[in-house]
Amino acid sequence: MKTVMCFGTFDKLHLGHIFYLKQSRKLGDYLMVVIARNDNVEKLKNKKPYDDEKERLGSVEKIDFVDKAVLGNRGDKYAIVKKYKPDVISLGYDQRVNLKELKNVFNGKIVRQKSHKPSIYKSSKIKSN
Repeated sequence: MKTVMCFGTFDKLHLGHIFYLKQSRKLGDYLMVVIARNDNVEKLKNKKPYDDEKERLGSVEKIDFVDKAVLGNRGDKYAIVKKYKPDVISLGYDQRVNLKELKNVFNGKIVRQKSHKPSIYKSSKIKSN
């Protein structure tokens, strides 16, 4: 069984997120989604997420083709990769990732997904409406 892991904030879950998750699911047999912690979102984006991490986790868990959804780590951001050892990591088109660091803990396939109408389906744009 090929496990795919993807990451995101998934704040105000929208069609762009669903597109990313569907594309990720096509890469394997089992889709695991890691939801960013509130404090990590604040550090990365310099603002609080609209929805709390548990609300965001609950929204992703309800998606029928997501096999497992978990909250990310607060300390070592790569601990979750080390713990679950996925075969593939799927990254969103706009995710900022230090690939050198990631490749130090993961030697599987890394796929960067394409965007789906980012001028419409991007959380920051949806929040401003």
